[in-house]
Amino acid sequence: MKQELLYLFLLFFIFSFLGWCMEVTLMFRKYHRFINRGFLTGPWLPIYGSGAVMITVAVQAFAPIERGFIASFFFSFVICGFWEYFISYYLEKKFHARWWDYSNRPMNLNGRIWIGNLILFGLGGVLIIHFLDPLFSRLIHRIPLLLQEILVCVLILSLLTDFLISHLVLKLIKQQTETSTADDTEQINREIRQLFSSRSYFYRRFTDAYPEVVYRTERISARLDKIREETERLRMEAQQRVERGASLLRENLENRRNR
Repeated sequence: MKQELLYLFLLFFIFSFLGWCMEVTLMFRKYHRFINRGFLTGPWLPIYGSGAVMITVAVQAFAPIERGFIASFFFSFVICGFWEYFISYYLEKKFHARWWDYSNRPMNLNGRIWIGNLILFGLGGVLIIHFLDPLFSRLIHRIPLLLQEILVCVLILSLLTDFLISHLVLKLIKQQTETSTADDTEQINREIRQLFSSRSYFYRRFTDAYPEVVYRTERISARLDKIREETERLRMEAQQRVERGASLLRENLENRRNR
């Protein structure tokens, strides 16, 4: 049991690092410069590590049933999709900021997840379950147990320290958005960036990591909800008018035929 937990912790850090490398590469291709991606300062993205661990544990739990490529794909598709949606929702509700938005992508759900990422999650899960997990399992189990314990303790301590610093930055973001008198998200974004530009590296790095982040106060979120409700109401009214017009047109045509 102890060795299995150590293995899962090390797996978490390995995939957190690999996820960070992937995000940094994607950002470099997009912005042509190095961007230390993620909420944390260190070279890790826990959302990838935790997703990989959840996939691994889920597949181990259902191993007697099915471990084919198709089952692995759908396990990863569902688990990682749910996890990304939950993280997006939690961070927006807690810190009044949307860190990624897929609203302009096809087949998205509330802008938090979209079909393109879900397919990549599924394919990534197949790669993890059938190729990377067995490889890392062999490598990790070659490391002496004591060294594994020391390594896990050092990594956890580093992660907790990093998390504490990043959490303080997130709290400042939340306080700034809550006290802002701005009436639109673009103005709030400018205020946040101006505030952080005069602060330490930890603050500047955070805005650099998410150049497209959108900050929202509860007031603006409520206004956006009201606009969406009004838009839906107008759409329904227009649809009803069209249906009534079509019905009257059909009745007129039938009356003319009867004459």
